[in-house]
Amino acid sequence: MLAQDMFSLIEPYQTGRLQLDETHSMYWEVSGNPNGRPIVFLHGGPGAGAGPDHRRFFDPRHYRIVVFDQRGAGRSTPLGELTDNTTQHLIADIERLRDHLGIMRWHVFGGSWGSTLSLAYAQAHPERVSALIVRGIFLGSQPEIDWFLYGMGKVFPENWRNFAGAVPESERHDLLAAYRKRLNDPDPKVHLPAARAWSIYEGSCSTLLPNPQTVAAFGEERHALGLSRIEAHYFDNHIFLAENALLDGLNRIRNVPAIIIQGRYDLVCPIATADTLHRAWPEADYLVVPDAGHSAMEPGIRRALVAATERFKGME
Repeated sequence: MLAQDMFSLIEPYQTGRLQLDETHSMYWEVSGNPNGRPIVFLHGGPGAGAGPDHRRFFDPRHYRIVVFDQRGAGRSTPLGELTDNTTQHLIADIERLRDHLGIMRWHVFGGSWGSTLSLAYAQAHPERVSALIVRGIFLGSQPEIDWFLYGMGKVFPENWRNFAGAVPESERHDLLAAYRKRLNDPDPKVHLPAARAWSIYEGSCSTLLPNPQTVAAFGEERHALGLSRIEAHYFDNHIFLAENALLDGLNRIRNVPAIIIQGRYDLVCPIATADTLHRAWPEADYLVVPDAGHSAMEPGIRRALVAATERFKGME
């Protein structure tokens, strides 16, 4: 049960599917105030998809809340599809949805991979972004990817052994290649166990204290398959951005009002990355939550995110 530091659960008043190309169809929904300030939620992963609780960060009386599943994720179809699935495609999809909904400018809210995509989108289309709220910062560098694949085992050795143990010992020197081979195998008896192992590893390292509900959600078949397959695809392609691209592009958004929120004990996206972003972008406000890990549903992170959306209510 979530504490009452988020808004009550609401249902969308509008849903739809946007045909992006011959392959991909994207699920979207709008909730809250039809005449309110537009805000778009960018989910993590890549490939994790969005859920009902993600509407709860925003006051539905004030905000027109746009939530969607990125191509290949969640309710978008085909699930886990890698064809034409790159950061550049996702940026174009956001613009297509904005135009489809008749929105001129909106706040952009994203955590983990959603922070990556928020920054990439804002730098590509700064004129469309009125404010940014980013959490659990991931900039897509090779050291960050290596940390996920190997480094988290220094703090979560049991979880990492389960993750690495899902592939033969002879292949563990390159876990990404070993997993990609299995995740892209057409046989569910091959790809589903690999997907669950990858996703459960991430979920079990995402909270400051053990959270069986989080681990169970990450082990759910559709969530696990979309997350693991697309995440491995992006990792193997250096998230389809040049090294340091998001830091190099900060001048394009330097004057966009922004809040960076980071859990002190985030071990999926360690705080060093958020600190690097803050030092390169001192114009953005920076809040470290002292008693939180990675998950947006950690109590301190929830409160900080809601406080950020409340603060930006006063923007014209």
